[in-house]
Amino acid sequence: MNQKTKHTFHVVGMHCQSCVLLTESKLNEHPKVQTVRASLNNCTVEVEGDFNGTERAMLLMELSPLLEPHGYSLALEKSQVDRKWAEFKVAVPVALAVILLFLLLQKLGIVNLVQTGSLSYGTALLVGIIASLSTCMAIVGGLVLSLSATFAKEGEKVRPQLMFHAGRIISFFVLGGVIGALGASFTLNVSATLILGLIIGAIMLLMGLNLLDLFHWSKRLTPAMPKFLSQHALGVSRLNHTLTPALVGAATFFLPCGFTQAMQIYTLSTGSFLSGGLTMLAFALGTLPVLALISFSSFSIKQSAKAGIFFKTAGIIVIMFALLNIFNSLAAVGVVPPLFNF
Repeated sequence: MNQKTKHTFHVVGMHCQSCVLLTESKLNEHPKVQTVRASLNNCTVEVEGDFNGTERAMLLMELSPLLEPHGYSLALEKSQVDRKWAEFKVAVPVALAVILLFLLLQKLGIVNLVQTGSLSYGTALLVGIIASLSTCMAIVGGLVLSLSATFAKEGEKVRPQLMFHAGRIISFFVLGGVIGALGASFTLNVSATLILGLIIGAIMLLMGLNLLDLFHWSKRLTPAMPKFLSQHALGVSRLNHTLTPALVGAATFFLPCGFTQAMQIYTLSTGSFLSGGLTMLAFALGTLPVLALISFSSFSIKQSAKAGIFFKTAGIIVIMFALLNIFNSLAAVGVVPPLFNF
């Protein structure tokens, strides 16, 4: 009689709760695996199943290919992390140049990225662009790739992808509007507004630190959707129906992404269906170009030779905007003078 056995592997490339959910989902697809529990605390995954006495090293060779298309791999031992400090020599000046460009465009009135006490739609769009290229969009990219592979076998390549993106954009507007409308049911006083702004800034700050990949503790502090809710959202992709791509796109609103949650928290403070909906719409539109590339190509920033430089650059930009948001929240209640007068 065969018995269930447990094996623990280290996951290379795990950065956030999205990585945890994707790791568990993909390893669960193996016919011999019965339960999977991944941990972001030590970047490991425990698999349990009837492996017929397969040695740990051989099992790793069976399971790791399930994760490799998504930029992850399994290892028997904990790998030494190379922080690649030299990448900051490029990342810092590039990030500063980008920030100065945004401030110049703000001064000229071309965009409105920095507002005292609030986030503009331009900021939401920028956050969406960064989120789409970061590891925290790994699970959404994984869903897109899975949809592409599934429907390609049935001879459909374009329609499912269009339905996915349409479902995602529409749901972000509608659900963002619902959150904004809920915010209208109660009035935020000055203290509550300040606290909400500081929470948004703190989440953004943690996401920026995660992109730098320097401090493991920041990964554990990043908030995430309740796991059962994210798992149900991911489970929609397994439905076999004509509307499945659109439903999967809509379900991505509930997947674990700190950037998404920062925007969702902000929409609550708008107190308006339209403002909340437009904020989440701007964020979703920011993610669209990269997700569209993933849909119709093998695009993957994680597997690029310059991925480290990009993530560090994006991390610095996110940290700067997080600090600006915190400063502007304090300025809005008169704690500090406004940093910008334009």
